[in-house]
Amino acid sequence: MDPQNAVLHSRPAENRLEVSAHPRLPDPVTCLPPGSLASRVRRALGTETEGFHFRLLLANLFLRLLPNASFARLRTAIYRLAGLQIGSRSLIYGRIEFTGSGSITKRLRIGSNAFINSHCFFDLNADIDIGDWVSIGHHVTFITAGHDLGPAQCRAGKMNSQPISVGSGSWIGARTALLPGVSIGNASVVAAGSVVSGAVPANRMVGGAPARPLKSLPPEP
Repeated sequence: MDPQNAVLHSRPAENRLEVSAHPRLPDPVTCLPPGSLASRVRRALGTETEGFHFRLLLANLFLRLLPNASFARLRTAIYRLAGLQIGSRSLIYGRIEFTGSGSITKRLRIGSNAFINSHCFFDLNADIDIGDWVSIGHHVTFITAGHDLGPAQCRAGKMNSQPISVGSGSWIGARTALLPGVSIGNASVVAAGSVVSGAVPANRMVGGAPARPLKSLPPEP
């Protein structure tokens, strides 16, 4: 039984009509009409702030003061304090841009002994896993979110996201773009300026836009 109705029925009979004549007060939040100004403002604020990540914002504000290719240990420690999962002896040599909704710091995992150069971009709408001993050049872009093909009115349809993984020992050249769902095998190389849209086997060098196999690499003896 509704708690308010339970209180009403517990009162004397002569008071029931007087009290029930007053309508139940609506909830101050849910009573807003769908098109009211307040509801539109609330929806707009939710949309505008869904990509706001306070700890990462503070970290990057401070890290703007540090020149690239210096203070790598300090920079890496600050990113750890901001919530990023970074393995031991890994170093970040420049400021990183992050985007995505929700708890994005939980979606990026960097292994140990990794090297990440400056001005990389991580779209963390899905998980990004980077293995041990991975080297990532400057201005590398990780894109986990894309769109389904929509109708002629708007070809960018519903957004979908897929994870990206980079196997241990791999080297990602400068200004490479890794698209949603990409998996880079262990000990592989992606040439600078490539656009990778599919899986790369282990011990393989790829390059180009779109990336294509260039040669096989010898595995460890």
